[in-house]
Amino acid sequence: MLPIYWKHLDFMNPIGIVAQRTCWTCLALWPLLWWRRIGIKADARTLGWHLISGVLIGGNWLIYVWATLNDRMIEGALGYYINPFCNMLFGALWFGERQNRLQMAAIITAFSGVMLQIPGVGHFPWVAILLGLSFSLYGVVRKRSKLGALDGLTVETSVLVPFALLWLIFNSTSVPAAFGGSWVNALLLAGTGIVTAIPLLLFGFSSRNIRLSTLGMLQFIGPTLQFFIGWKMYGEPMTSVRLASFGLIWLAIALYAADAMRRRRKQAQAVLAEEAAGR
Repeated sequence: MLPIYWKHLDFMNPIGIVAQRTCWTCLALWPLLWWRRIGIKADARTLGWHLISGVLIGGNWLIYVWATLNDRMIEGALGYYINPFCNMLFGALWFGERQNRLQMAAIITAFSGVMLQIPGVGHFPWVAILLGLSFSLYGVVRKRSKLGALDGLTVETSVLVPFALLWLIFNSTSVPAAFGGSWVNALLLAGTGIVTAIPLLLFGFSSRNIRLSTLGMLQFIGPTLQFFIGWKMYGEPMTSVRLASFGLIWLAIALYAADAMRRRRKQAQAVLAEEAAGR
């Protein structure tokens, strides 16, 4: 549902929104860290990982907000549709998560859907590709960190805050202008901390505790909502070729879901067989 929120921040440019989002997210996280009595114990290697993850998530935010404000919300939804398949690919490359034939068929089908976007929109879907890759790489880097969801996200935003503040200082004519020029706008900007921290904390916890492939399945919910918001609520164009492209993406999701259900049934049958043998 975040695109609706970003649409209400169109009084600022995307870089300004991301700068505000970074600062307010950091402010929202530090009191929570103190309340949970969590101390940050990070060596130079860990800080390095979180500097990389901070850059990745900051870049992802910027592309996402830019796409939303420039009426390319559906292309952004495509990026988050292909993101889970990037997770599957990176899971296989770096974490030894094997993909069976049905899963590979799902990945190939999703790739075909992305390629069909080129004639559908008349240009290379760079917004979708960058969104999918950046968020998948963010998940990979977060999985390599020793920090938990809360302290990891706090470190990430903290390393970005100095750059965000410098941008706001040197690109605003006054303090009120930096906050949108009114109390209503200032409150909307402050709210970016809350609407950012909650989903990212949940994502950070998930990326450390479940398979990237499983995480990928759950991530299909968000872009589906974004797709319909862009199409039905904001009237972004939907041609037949573009719809066919998304049809291939949804077919890929169905293939992967069918495989996941098949594997769960096998696991359940194996458990029942072990219990029967134990009796």
